[in-house]
Parts: sequence; C-alpha cells; structure tokens
Amino acid sequence: MLLLYLSQQITIYGGLILVIIGIFGNSMNVLEFSTIRSYRTTPCSFYFLISSIFNITYVTINLISRIVSTGYGIDLTHTSVIWCKIRQFSLFTLSLITITCSCLATIDQFLVSSQNVKFRRLSNMKWTYRIVFIVIIIWVLHGIPPFLFSDISPITKTCENTNAAYGIYIPIYLLGLICAIAIIIMVLFGYLTYRNIRLTKGLVRQYADRQLVKMTLFQVVLVVISFFPYGIYSTYNLITSGMMKDADRLLQEYFATTILSLVPYFYYSEVVIHS
Repeated sequence: MLLLYLSQQITIYGGLILVIIGIFGNSMNVLEFSTIRSYRTTPCSFYFLISSIFNITYVTINLISRIVSTGYGIDLTHTSVIWCKIRQFSLFTLSLITITCSCLATIDQFLVSSQNVKFRRLSNMKWTYRIVFIVIIIWVLHGIPPFLFSDISPITKTCENTNAAYGIYIPIYLLGLICAIAIIIMVLFGYLTYRNIRLTKGLVRQYADRQLVKMTLFQVVLVVISFFPYGIYSTYNLITSGMMKDADRLLQEYFATTILSLVPYFYYSEVVIHS
C-alpha cells in the first residue's frame, strides 16, 4: 500500500511541477523564438519554436489528465469514447512531432557548423518550412490508426487498443520511434556538431549561433536522460509480459512504471532558452 500511496503522490506533485515548468517554460520559448529577430531567421530556432508549441499541447492534454485521474479519480478516458480516442491520437502524434523537430534542429546545427559550403547551404528557411509541414502531415496520419482503434473496453472499462494487429506495432512505436531512433539521431548529429565546432573554433560566430549550439547540445543530453530509462523499462515489460508475477512484483512494477513514465516529461517540459 505504501508504494501505491507514493505512486499517487509522485504523480500529483511531480506532475504539477512538470506542468507548471512545461507550460511556462515552453511559452517563454515560443515568445523569444518568435520575437527575437536573430532567432526568427534561423532554421534551428524555427524547429525549436514548433517543438515548444507542440510540447505545450502535449503536456496540457496528457499530463494534466493523468494528474486529475490519479489525484481525484476522474478519468474521462473511462467514460468518454471521444476523449479516449483524442488522448491516444495525441500520444501517437504530438510526441513524434516535437521529437522529430528536435532531431531536425540537431541535424541543422551539424549542417551550419560544417566546413562544407554545400552542407551549409542545405540549412535555409525555405526548406525548413516545407520539412516541418511534411513532418506534421506524416505524424497526423500516423495518429489516425490509434484514433480509430481505441475504445473503452466493456470488460475493464479502460481506454484500450481494440485491433490485435495494431497492438503488435505499439511496442515498435515506443521502443523504435520514440526511444532508439530519436536517441541515435540526436547523439550522432550532436557529436558531429561538436566535432565541427572543435575543427572551426577559430571561426567568428555570432551570439545567436552560439546559443543555438548550446540549446541543441542541451537537448541531446535531455533526450537521452528522458527516454533511455523508459526505453529500457519498456523492453523489460515486453520481455516479461508473458510471465506469471506475484502481487508484490506487480506492485513494484507499477511503482517503477509511475516513475519512469513521468521521466519523459522532463523533455516535454524543457526550457531551451539560455541567457
């Protein structure tokens, strides 16, 4: 019972802190990236801007509803089919949009820090607008199946996937798209960016450019910290899903799930502006 109580308290108070930081911090990001001229004309900062907008939406829809459900026992996904579908749609869409934008920001910093002129020319606002538009369309389409296949189970009275074939894809989404691929891309291009900067350290760079490099490398670290533990635990759950477990182990796993499923919100609640 102690673990259940601790899980509830951590979700309520830890979640509230993350909501406040997430909404306020990302709002500040949106304000600065959209008003400061040196940021407005930079592809990397535009990726950060889009990421911050969708971070606010993600935290508002998913984390607040989780806090209300845990703290007050009010879970609309158990009573409203449309909310069940909307929440699942947001989980499969908003998260991938913001993570993809972070990956693109890291790739952009690699391009602009390169000594190769052809690489640097690939970083331009015209292509950035097109890429972001395509990314949003792709991940919105990606969110259609969970919207269609999510429903309230007549047995458990919870919001669940009702399509067995799609259920096979869900672990691939969690472990592949959210964890492995995002971490690999950001670590790889973060390292390449750092190497480029070391090779061109004599190059005079403007203040905004230095700030964007710091923000990008900070995001690389944050993504690894936020998603790697969750990915490891999701792998453990997948491997042990068919095992018989006693009540104590199930309680311990529930507590671990509570903690580790909150950790990714450190990424969604990030503040990337540095003075």
